[in-house]
Amino acid sequence: MARVAVIGAGMGAMAAAVRLAVAGHRVAVYERGETYGGAVRRFERDGFSFDTGPGLLTLPAVYRDLFVKTGKQPLEECVELVQVDPSARHVFPDGTAVSVPNASRAGVVQTLDAALGAGAGDRWGDFLVRAREAWDRTRRPLLEEPLWTDWQVLAEREPYPAVPHKRLLRTRRAGTLAEIGAWELRDPRLAALLESHALAYGLDPRDTPASAAVLPYMEHAFGTWYVRGGVRELARAVYERCVARRVEFVFGAEVTAIVEKDGRAAGVELADGTVAEADHVVAGVDPVRLRALTEHALDGDGDVMPDTSTPSPGRFTVLLALRGAREAGAAHRTVVHASDREAELDWVSGEGNGPVHPTVTVLRPDDPGLRPDEEHESVVLTATAPPKGDWVAEGSAERFADLVVGAAEAAVPGLRERALWREIRTPGRSVDETGAFCGGVPAPSLAGGKGDFLRPANSTRLPGLYRVGGWSHPGGGLPHAGMSGALVAGLIVEGPGFRGSQ
Repeated sequence: MARVAVIGAGMGAMAAAVRLAVAGHRVAVYERGETYGGAVRRFERDGFSFDTGPGLLTLPAVYRDLFVKTGKQPLEECVELVQVDPSARHVFPDGTAVSVPNASRAGVVQTLDAALGAGAGDRWGDFLVRAREAWDRTRRPLLEEPLWTDWQVLAEREPYPAVPHKRLLRTRRAGTLAEIGAWELRDPRLAALLESHALAYGLDPRDTPASAAVLPYMEHAFGTWYVRGGVRELARAVYERCVARRVEFVFGAEVTAIVEKDGRAAGVELADGTVAEADHVVAGVDPVRLRALTEHALDGDGDVMPDTSTPSPGRFTVLLALRGAREAGAAHRTVVHASDREAELDWVSGEGNGPVHPTVTVLRPDDPGLRPDEEHESVVLTATAPPKGDWVAEGSAERFADLVVGAAEAAVPGLRERALWREIRTPGRSVDETGAFCGGVPAPSLAGGKGDFLRPANSTRLPGLYRVGGWSHPGGGLPHAGMSGALVAGLIVEGPGFRGSQ
């Protein structure tokens, strides 16, 4: 039985901790904050409750597997999963709107044809077929296996297939997500629908590899799910499973250094000077913070090296307490697309002036547990924001919040008149809660793009030290965090020869 010290109580870290505990190891989690879940948090006030991190779940099979492998109670006995239908309602700048059915190719094709014109559905349906091919080519190496030592193969080979061009009598391969929209979808509204999946993670579709087509495909193929009571309930269930398997949690314990002995990680040092010895250390922190915890080189010249000089974009969130009941038939999720795509992308990437009118995701769960009574509603508005926004400047956050709320009026009737109060959360809040550099949000790992969209391997050059969570392989997002936990546990239990789940 080995001793394992886990830094941080995020979803990936807890997923690793409980798997290691079941394997017979003694696991202690050191969290500098006072609660678990990382970015999966909850805000409560006046009887209203809000998810302040992810509001929906894709690939629930990842967490089903976690619960099957760590106890008798399956996931569905610990939380209630509800399939969201429609998956999302999209409102475009020209006034058209479309509600995309959940996990139904025929339904999506028919709906898009009716809303956007004949042929739109077929073009999107054909795109999904190609996206599936990209998914099939990358699923194991990007999600289910430790990062290959010859990861350059993933970086150089674009898995999204080339498309025959009838007029040119040859094939043409899209290199970026934007090129898929322009060349294959040929409708700015379909392109906006596609690109919104990347923008949600702060990715600029103009330079994001075409392999990001797997992001909308994951939602289409595996459905979009809501956790009754909010996604925070998923974090609670994972935490309680950890406790049931005797994982020890120490809150308010900031790790200031990784202890090394005989050339390997041997424990962690806390802010109060105490040292917790361990045979393995699992770090669920971003690369900037991890680099500050050890002087040991964690990556070699041939490894994936994260660009820590340029922080990732973050999420700007407005929580709204509304008077009045949620109208019948309201979509759980509505995406209101920006009127000026180029201006928004320039601003989010830090190259343009702002703030600008953003693409806004509106979450309106029909969940009695999130509101004081049936005559009120809790709503979460989210927009992607640049990593270096000056939110401290007087009125800066309020001005952008006004733009976010203004966009959301296209999704919520009478929004401004119904508002009782609002809570604004800038990317800076993520710094306080998760320690992420500049409040950035990690994106899922993607093939292609010369390796710029991969995350560092879970193992490091310091023996005994492992990386877990969104800032390591296989990247950000709830399902990816769960998979990173499985990979780290496999590497510790089975050793460097571990090749992923079969």
